Amino acid sequence: MTHAEIDALVKSFIVDTAKGEVNPRVQQVVLRLTSDLFKAIEDLDLQPSEIWKGLEFLSEAGARNELGLLAPGIGLERFIDIRLDEAEAKAGITGGTPRTIEGPLYVAGAPESVGFARLDDGSEADEGEVLFMQGTVYGADGKPLPGARVEVWHANLMGNYSFFDKTQSAFNLRRTIVADENGRYQFRSIVPMGYGCPPDGSTQRLLDLLGRHGRRPAHIHFFVTAAGHRKLTTQINIEGDEYCWDDFAFASREGLVPTLNRVTDAAEIDRKGLHKPFASIDFDFHLNAETAAAPASEVERQRARA
Repeated sequence: MTHAEIDALVKSFIVDTAKGEVNPRVQQVVLRLTSDLFKAIEDLDLQPSEIWKGLEFLSEAGARNELGLLAPGIGLERFIDIRLDEAEAKAGITGGTPRTIEGPLYVAGAPESVGFARLDDGSEADEGEVLFMQGTVYGADGKPLPGARVEVWHANLMGNYSFFDKTQSAFNLRRTIVADENGRYQFRSIVPMGYGCPPDGSTQRLLDLLGRHGRRPAHIHFFVTAAGHRKLTTQINIEGDEYCWDDFAFASREGLVPTLNRVTDAAEIDRKGLHKPFASIDFDFHLNAETAAAPASEVERQRARA
């Protein structure tokens, strides 16, 4: 069939059969995506078995709750960020801390504190490297933003996240820090490890067929919000990680790999109440002013809630 014939066929399926009230936006999207799918089937000469295997793959990925992993793995989540960056640039928004993907492992409702929080529950204190991370949240005018909210979450030394990993305590390695009167935040945690897609999962099976690995570098996630400013969704990579610039989820960006300092000074170690060297990261967040000229920075999607 020609593309024009396919367009006419899909219209007869999706549009001409409508008898009730139509949501124009849903109809527009379904019409376009169905038409593009049919054209791909025709152009690639996909056979019935291939089509059904594809549907079975998506069904399996959904049943395993891996669609949130598949989306970054094929670059979809990064593409969404690229489009948001372009829309902001068109609206005159420049500068600010780079955004990058949220990923599927956020959990709402983490304990909240002002200025400082300890993220880890101490269960990996002996084998883990203590990390202090600190900085200032700045507004669009370049001034500190007291009261800004810094939500932070990351994996443990096994590359697993609390809530999804039932062996961890509730909200381990998850906190919300309200910036102090100087716009400062700080947290104590452990240096996280990277992780890979489940080796027996749908996403890794597809990546294997594409000749790709499914590894992520060690990283730390953030939501940063403040009144009158656009929500920042971002993450930093841990400097020196093998996959720092080879992330299967395409989340690595310039400006999001801060220097990791190893502190060995005895006085500093003692001041932190520690008995061994620790790691330290300085990182400031720069938010952009909210504007109706750009798409919403708050993304509506299903998220876990403990």
